[in-house]
Amino acid sequence: MTLNELECGSAGVISRVDGQGALRDRLLDMGLTPGTEVFLRKTAPMGDPIEITLRGYELTLRKDDAKMIHLDGVKDFS
Repeated sequence: MTLNELECGSAGVISRVDGQGALRDRLLDMGLTPGTEVFLRKTAPMGDPIEITLRGYELTLRKDDAKMIHLDGVKDFS
């Protein structure tokens, strides 16, 4: 499952980050690294962007970028 497929109120653990070059480096620099738990807080009315919580802060991502982040151990808290 990828981050863009996660439902609001659910969480998962990042298993890998796809992509290459500067975009992948930027995602990793923002803390989206394997082993990190992420929680999907909100989705914009039209579905893009999404707001996630990780490492104690909120981060807003475009769905195209979220497609590169693969998750394991998905839990539903809603």
